[in-house]
This record gives sequence, C-alpha cells and structure tokens, in this order.
Amino acid sequence: MKRTQNRYIFASESSHRSRRFRGLKTLLILIPLLAVGLWVANLTVSRRVILKDLRLTVLNLPQDLEEYSILHISDLRGARYGKAQKAVAAALGSTRYSCVVMTGDMLGEDGDLEPLMELLALMPKETPKYLIPGAADPPAIESRAHGSLSVWADWAEQLQAAGVTILDLPVLETRNKGRIWFVPENLYALDVDHMEGTYRRELENLNSRAASLTADDAARIRALEYELDRMEKLKEIRKEFTATDIQIALTHVPLTEEYVRDMISWTGKEDYFSLRYTSLILAGYYNGGQWRLPFAGPVYVAEKGGWFPGDRGITGLEYLNGIPQHISPGMGSSPAYPYQPGRLFNSPEITRILLTRKAE
Repeated sequence: MKRTQNRYIFASESSHRSRRFRGLKTLLILIPLLAVGLWVANLTVSRRVILKDLRLTVLNLPQDLEEYSILHISDLRGARYGKAQKAVAAALGSTRYSCVVMTGDMLGEDGDLEPLMELLALMPKETPKYLIPGAADPPAIESRAHGSLSVWADWAEQLQAAGVTILDLPVLETRNKGRIWFVPENLYALDVDHMEGTYRRELENLNSRAASLTADDAARIRALEYELDRMEKLKEIRKEFTATDIQIALTHVPLTEEYVRDMISWTGKEDYFSLRYTSLILAGYYNGGQWRLPFAGPVYVAEKGGWFPGDRGITGLEYLNGIPQHISPGMGSSPAYPYQPGRLFNSPEITRILLTRKAE
C-alpha cells in the first residue's frame, strides 16, 4: 500500500512540475509577443501626425479677424515623417490657415535644415510664416565670420529665401480694419535703452582698434550695427500699438503665472505694447512630455514635478492671469529627456487655432 501511495504522490508532483513548465513556456512566448505588440502600437501612434483644431474666444476680436487661423508648430527637431514629410502632408490635406507660427527648436540637433524645408514646401508660398529660434537652434544672427557678409546665419538666410520671417521684431498683419501683431515675447521685458548703450559701447571699442580687426571682429561689428538698428526700429514700432490691436506673443519656453502677473504689474494701462494686452501666448518646448501613457499623460518631466505631472503647463491650453497660452505638443523628440528616447504613445501634433468673438 505504501508503494502504491508513493507512486500517486510522485505522479502528482511530476504533473505539477509539467504544468509549471508549460506555464513558464507560455509566459516566455507571451512576453515577446506583448513587447512586439506594444512596439507596433507605439510606432503607429508616434509616427502618425495629427492636426487638431482649437477654437479660441477673443472677446475684443475685430469683426474683420473672425475665423483668423494660426497653424501652430513647434519642436520639429529635424524629425521626418515619411519621404518629403508625407505624413505631415496627409495631416494637413487641404486645410486652410491664415498664417504659420513656429515656436522654436525646428532644426535638427546638428543644425540639419532639410526636414524643416520639406515641411515648408507643403505650405502655400503666399501664407505668412513666422519663426522664433528655440534654445537648441543655432543663433540666427551670426557674430563670427562665416563665408558671407550677411549678418544672418546660413540657415536663417535659407529660411528667409523660403518665405519665413525670423521674428526678432513685432510684425503686423492686417485684414481690412483688423490688426494683429506677432511679437517675440522677450521684447516685452527688454530694456531698450540699456541694451542700446551696451551695444554702442562694444561697437565703439571695436572701432577704436580698426587697424587690427580680425574677420570675426568685422562680423561682430556687423551684428552690433544690426542690433542697434533693431533697437531703433523697436522704439518706433512700439508707438504703433493701439488698444484695439490683437497681440500674439511667441515664446519657446512656456510662461508661468507668476511671470505674467509680474509683467502686467510693471506696465501701465496706457502702455499698449504690453503683455497686459496680449490675446494669446504661443509656446512649445516640452514635446508633450515625450513619453506618455494612455489616460495617465506625461510619464516624467523633471521641471514639472517629476513623475506623472499631468498636462498643465506641459501641453495644451491654459490661462495665465486670464491670458490664454497654448503649448504645442511638438513634433520631434528632445535629448533633454535623457532616459526617454523618442516619443512614446505621443503623436506628433500640429494645431490650427481659430480665433472667434463667439463664446464657445
């Protein structure tokens, strides 16, 4: 009897080991399949360019600017989505827009301009296009010798030839009686007189040793002369702003509530060139958090509190002291997220912002 009992015991243990082996074998098969499935799903999501419409109520919007639309793009970072940006072309389709605004970091890490040029080729030549450089973009004004007597860097000249305005002064667009300004946000806080004095002193110092100037010195002189001329133009342009003008501020790094509050407190109501009278702030920088999880949002953004900080201040529309700020989710990926390479479940996105007087 004992022998018979032992046979059943051994048989049970053997059967149990067999089931465990089969379970482990199944798990080892499922894990790679799951990983491949997630990889394919992410590839589908993160290579599909999305165009989103955002209707924004601007209560003081002139009637002539009703349905004025801004195509907001940021942080391409040299990314390509298909040959000649085919996925971008599919997203844009026959969409109409009044202007294009690019809020920085549009070039590749090595200064590669071609992906951006391919993107611009998809857009009507006559449509106004404005760009502010981001922190990762090379300087637009060249203060060193670079094989040309132009004050502009080579990449900036190529963009200008393609119809892009490198925005370092406010630019006015009009539609009948409607007036809308596009303003580099840093100009609101600029102490023009101080900067003018700084540039002038450096220029005088260089001119005082004209006999020993190098090619780099000559390039720096051209840059300083350009900056002094820009300061003079800015002083005149600021006088043209009126209380009924619409102002769109462009910044690469999103503004904060505290900064906007301080900027408003520093200017009077009679100063129309002011963040106080801004109708919309356009920004980029965060790439939507780069890695995102469905229903959970950004995974980790160090500057915004670390793990799962939510979207506020990182992507989408928010209000700062009553002023709307739209932060583009971006199109490329940033090395500022060292442990989050590429975009994870984060579709490259372009936003078309339609201005309206109607309350939504």
